Amino acid sequence: MIVEGYTLQKLEERIGYQFRDIALLKQAMTHSSFTNEQKINKQKNYERLEFLGDAVLELVSSEFLFKRHPQMPEGELTKTRASMVCEPSLAFCARDLELGEFMLFGRGEEATGGRKRESIIADAVEAVIGAIYLDGGMEAARAFINRFVLSDLEDKQLFYDSKTSLQELIQGTLKKELRYEEVREYGPEHDKTFVAQVYMGEERIGIGEGRTKKAAEQKAAYEALLLLRKRGVR
Repeated sequence: MIVEGYTLQKLEERIGYQFRDIALLKQAMTHSSFTNEQKINKQKNYERLEFLGDAVLELVSSEFLFKRHPQMPEGELTKTRASMVCEPSLAFCARDLELGEFMLFGRGEEATGGRKRESIIADAVEAVIGAIYLDGGMEAARAFINRFVLSDLEDKQLFYDSKTSLQELIQGTLKKELRYEEVREYGPEHDKTFVAQVYMGEERIGIGEGRTKKAAEQKAAYEALLLLRKRGVR
């Protein structure tokens, strides 16, 4: 299958796993909007694989935390796991893999930006996990999760705590004014995307988008933190 030059074989190289049944990977990359337009069996889109992948991801991430933090209480384990495998985290992973570029969409979803929509590409990560699990078993799925989802946790933690960290840095350390500004919103009423900017004084230092205003501000704050780090401000 080719989507604008992106082949499934290229995706296999990207994720470091070669499928015995390539149809599973094709299904993981097929959005329901495509099957609806093509009048294809709806079981051939990624939704069932996403359901399975979500369960595999929860088990692997739970085991990872259980072994890594032997003294952490149950409540904290639950909270940490939720932050590690939340939609922004999975979308972060999907963007690293350029997963959206390999997906099949219907014309309507394509036109409204589905290829870059966080909710969709995050679901696609779980669908890939489900596909790998069915094709190669738990160890293959665990290898993918450890490599792409549970890696770089320090940077991901920076992302989760970005608004708080930025506030402490700018208002506490740099003694400057911090403010957020909503730029625009777009998309259908049931699935809007918000765009926000963050300013240090009069300088715009970050811009981000998300499904909620809070998520957009979080991304803007993360971009700002990365910029300030490049400037040597910590």
